[in-house]
This record gives sequence, C-alpha cells and structure tokens, in this order.
Amino acid sequence: MHRNKRIALLLAGLLLLTACGEAEPAPAGQEPAPAEQTQTLETVEDNATPTCPYIAPTMATASFNESGAKGNAKCKIDLSGAANGYVAVSAKSEKRLKFQVVKGQTTYNYDIRSDGTPSIFPLQSGDGSYKFRVMENIHDSKYAELYATSATVKLSDQFAPFLRPSDYCKYNSSSLSVQKSAELAKNAGTALGLVTAVYDEICRTVRYDDYKASTVKSGYLPDPDETLRTGKGICFDYASLAAAMLRSQGVPCKLIFGYVSPNDLYHAWNMFWTAETGWVTVSYQVTGSQWNRLDLTFSANGADATFIGDGTNYAELYQY
Repeated sequence: MHRNKRIALLLAGLLLLTACGEAEPAPAGQEPAPAEQTQTLETVEDNATPTCPYIAPTMATASFNESGAKGNAKCKIDLSGAANGYVAVSAKSEKRLKFQVVKGQTTYNYDIRSDGTPSIFPLQSGDGSYKFRVMENIHDSKYAELYATSATVKLSDQFAPFLRPSDYCKYNSSSLSVQKSAELAKNAGTALGLVTAVYDEICRTVRYDDYKASTVKSGYLPDPDETLRTGKGICFDYASLAAAMLRSQGVPCKLIFGYVSPNDLYHAWNMFWTAETGWVTVSYQVTGSQWNRLDLTFSANGADATFIGDGTNYAELYQY
C-alpha cells in the first residue's frame, strides 16, 4: 500500500482515538485511566521506503539569560527570548512561588521552584502586550507580588512558542527523546512521515501508568526521557514526550490541556502542524496548512467507544 494512503489511515486513527492538562495538573483521582482496548489503531504494512531522510532545521533552544534579566534580590524575569516565543524566570524564597503571565483576558499561572532554578514558559498568546508577575504565598491560597514587569511582544514566527523546550516539555541536544526522534527522521522522508514515525514509536513503547495516575500531585512536571526509558506514563507524559520529539526536529507541536466528554475527564493531548496537513475533519479530509489533533494516550492504550468521536467532545482550556 502506498505511503500516502497509510498516512491517511493513521490520521483517521488519530481523530478516532483523540485527546489528557491545565497550568497545574489535576489532583490525584482526576487523571483518566484508559478503558479496555475495544478500539485500536489500524495499521498497514508498507514496503515503500523513503528515498531520502527528513532534514530537520537547527534545533530551537530556550534558556535563562541572567545578564539580561530584570528584577530584585528575590526574583528575576528574563525577556530576552520573547521574540522567540518564551519567557524565563528565576526566584528564591522560603515560601511557595507562582509566576503569572497575563495578556488581555488570558492569564496563565505557573508553579516555579523557590531555589533559584530557572523556569521557561511559552508566550502562547502570540503578539501583543503582556504583564509578568512573580507571586509569593503569604497565607493559604493568597499571594503577594514580589516583582512585575510588562512588555510588548512581537514574535519572530507564529510557531516560535511551539518549537522550543519549556518546563512542560524539557529536552536538549543530548536528550534521549531528541536522539530517538533524530533516528526516526532518517527514514521519515517528510515532516508528516516523522509525525507518523513518532506516533508509531510512542504507541509501541509507552503504556499507561495507573499507579502514577492515582498518586500524581498538583504541580507535577514530566520528564520525556524518563517516559521513554521506563515505557510508561500518564497523559501529561505522553503529550510532553510527543512534543519533545517533534519540536526538536522542527515540527511545531502544542501541549493542550482540557476536558474530554462524556465524563469530563481532565486530559492532555497534542496538536501538530506541517505544511502537508491540515485539521483532521469529521470526514478525515486533509486541508492545507492547519493544526491536527494528536492524542497518544488513548491511541496507545485503546479507548472505550464513548471517547471515540469527531473531536467535538474535546474542550480546550490551556495550550503550552
């Protein structure tokens, strides 16, 4: 069977088994455990081998530039990477800290470490005026502002926030996830071929971790390499690993957090973009230059028929 037909079947499978996060992952008990495998992805043997590898662009990076950061003795905010789609922050305190990113009516609240370890977050709301605040816990759920600054952001590219590592998707040039995706790219042929290869690899090697799902705490952050090494994880792990593997090879990929009906499961999934594909529609048609849904948690583990729909059962809350 020709490769393009196989890809079409895979994309259809992505929609059928779509959607598992918020700025803070759901408390223990909200993480959905996949149901019995009543539906699986249809795969087709394909003897066609790409004549050339997928050539990835230079890997985009993100880092905290202390010399360019502004703040005070307790915290600093680095906006030197704003045009490249990210903001970095570092803070020290004996109390719990949060970092707030505000653009218009959209607010993202993040937990950050209090030992000075830098954190990196995407500017996913695009061009415009932003306000950034470091907040320190003073009592119960009340926080006081330690430092704030504002900036007008003009992205160098609309995909910039979704092509770099962050606290939600950690990797570097020596990461196992990056090495594995580079290996897969050798036989991918195209960006879409790489998406297919990454999808196949994660579905083949990673299984849902029921124990972790029942014990995960608020503020959990995934480690893509650990997920790849252990071969298990929760929805956040699946989505973070997929993003690391695709972003590192130049394929824009979002981590999406929201709810999946009919049971309003709090969930994390991905959206990817290539020039070859578009949104996967109800009839599985491919239109030009759009985003596509990619849900590896349900695809890798099977899903009850109630979760198989046309995508309208997904309610997006946050993207990273």
